[in-house]
Amino acid sequence: MKSIYILLGANLGDRTAQLNDALIAIASSIGKITRVSTIVETAAWGVEEQPSFLNQVIQVKTFLNPIETLEICQRIENQLGRVRSQKWGARVIDIDILYYENESVNLPHLQIPHPYIQDRKFTLIPLVEIAPDYIHPVLNKTNDELLAICTDPLDVHIYNDHI
Repeated sequence: MKSIYILLGANLGDRTAQLNDALIAIASSIGKITRVSTIVETAAWGVEEQPSFLNQVIQVKTFLNPIETLEICQRIENQLGRVRSQKWGARVIDIDILYYENESVNLPHLQIPHPYIQDRKFTLIPLVEIAPDYIHPVLNKTNDELLAICTDPLDVHIYNDHI
């Protein structure tokens, strides 16, 4: 069984319900969720003129390979109403594979580790909560070390209306 880390994000509609629906779908179709971070809230990254995001990181144990995992993540996004119209645009749900064991995947439609882990506090803060000592397989730094050197200026706050 492989250990993977997934980032969930939502900034449209009932954001906490969307995260919860994604958790349920992931547990039923990808694998056993073994760790769940606190939900954090931050302003949008990339395209800033949109509602703030809720984000959460989960650890999942799975028998699926990276491509199968990506396909199911995209199917879940579609089932939950995601429409891909603009890169980094507003969305009902976003499901990103951050790490897949210690593997590196570099395909046009899938990069693992996720190429922006080290650049985004909204990813690193919940990731450090559940896996501070996990070592990025390309950068050879722990998540905790990556957060310490992250230059992302966006504030990240713990979201109080938990699922």
